[in-house]
Amino acid sequence: MRRLVIGLAAMLLASTAPAKSDPDAVPTATPIGKPISCLRLSDISETHFHGDQVIDFVVLGGKVYRNTLPYACPSLGFEQRYIHKSYNGDICSLDLITVLQSPGLSHGATCGLGEFQQVQLEKEAKK
Repeated sequence: MRRLVIGLAAMLLASTAPAKSDPDAVPTATPIGKPISCLRLSDISETHFHGDQVIDFVVLGGKVYRNTLPYACPSLGFEQRYIHKSYNGDICSLDLITVLQSPGLSHGATCGLGEFQQVQLEKEAKK
């Protein structure tokens, strides 16, 4: 139970992001390799939300994994935060996330994740 609470707290902190000028704009990216099913929660350093259906996870070392949800998750792009229950320290393609709504921590829509595709963002390719 203690690991679950720590995992939830870590994911909540990692899942907050500053507001963007166009939250629905999805940065152009080139896929790298085959998609994977899971990421270790402890490896995630940043999360970027692009509308209600795309989340970019930046992991230690700077790699970016894009998760395109099978269906739009209402208010995810606006709220830019969610809660996720993990029993093994991973976030996986079959897991569910629940949008946290303001004010406070009230629960919004619950939505399934897709696979995690490593990508190279266009801005990185131009460097």
